[in-house]
Amino acid sequence: MVISASTLNRSTLARQLLLRREHLDAADAVRRVVALQAQQPASPYIALWNRVAGFDPASLDEALAQLRAVRSTLMRITLHMVHADDYQAFREAMEPTLRASRLGDRRFRESGLTVADAEALLPDLLRHAERPFDAKDLHLRLGELRGTPLEPAAWRLLRQYVPWWHAPVGGPWSFGARQRYVAPGTPPVRRTDDAAAAGLASLILRYLEGFGPATLADMAQFTLVQRGRLRTAVQTLADRLERLDGPDGTVLYDVPGAPRPDPDTPAPPRLMAMWDSVLLAYADRSRVVPPAYRREVIRVNGDVLPTLLVDGRVAGVWRPLGPGVEVSAFHPLPERVWDELADEASSLAALLADRDPAAYRRYDHWWAKGLPAVDTRQLPGA
Repeated sequence: MVISASTLNRSTLARQLLLRREHLDAADAVRRVVALQAQQPASPYIALWNRVAGFDPASLDEALAQLRAVRSTLMRITLHMVHADDYQAFREAMEPTLRASRLGDRRFRESGLTVADAEALLPDLLRHAERPFDAKDLHLRLGELRGTPLEPAAWRLLRQYVPWWHAPVGGPWSFGARQRYVAPGTPPVRRTDDAAAAGLASLILRYLEGFGPATLADMAQFTLVQRGRLRTAVQTLADRLERLDGPDGTVLYDVPGAPRPDPDTPAPPRLMAMWDSVLLAYADRSRVVPPAYRREVIRVNGDVLPTLLVDGRVAGVWRPLGPGVEVSAFHPLPERVWDELADEASSLAALLADRDPAAYRRYDHWWAKGLPAVDTRQLPGA
């Protein structure tokens, strides 16, 4: 069966709750969309506002405080927010990648701390974090265990490797510059091939539920897992996956019965969060990001700007400005679309006003450097 590019686009939008907002609890919404990239604290809130009908940010505050939704270093070695029930399998899937990239990093090796030393320290660090602890206090505890402090770069790499969750520290977005950690209720199994393989199989199935159909290259992009491991996992899952042909002849995989809407299904405009997962989940970004705009919204240092989707594809960028939202379109948009964007902007401005109206202020330098906008409008808040 050949899948068109338009069907791939609408499949992603449907699974990511971007064709229509749904009435969901915040933790259930996180589980539905599989993972929200979360290094920018406001972004998971804005991502769920785009996906959940009548989204109340307090519901995500509560889910995080109750550790039903959790934030940790996972796919692509970046901070993600996932449902607590998914964490163990995802972390086990990522173990070989995290170990190689964090404990194998030159800065970690040059600290004088070996991988064996780190292994010996981990149980005590996790016991110390059975209740939420500040990173500073954990660093002091590590110094007590070693007899000497660990230099900052090596401590950062070790923090990113340890299988713990970021504990909420309060408003406006539950996380900020201050870092606290708490051990998961059920620690993931580490350093066993069987656990890593089983975790990766679960991660692939969940990825396809939220982002499929997808290629092996897409899975590698989403996870940063080595291609050989992914290929073996897909082969193991062969009887649980559909194999499809992509528009350019590539092989796609999917879970049977997952939504694949008609390519003509209407897709309403959306004002997407920075680093929204739909912009980063594929090797072929053209599913959502037109090639002409890729470098404009995915910057050379890894910043992924807040974008507007029109008919399911990136059509420009936005930023909070004053009491409203400034929207810059990269190509002319019909007035009907601008009217719909104005409604979205009014709702988003209300969300930001209650928390932090200038949530993305530190990224304004990208606008100062110039963007290829053909139409920029200041859309007022509520």
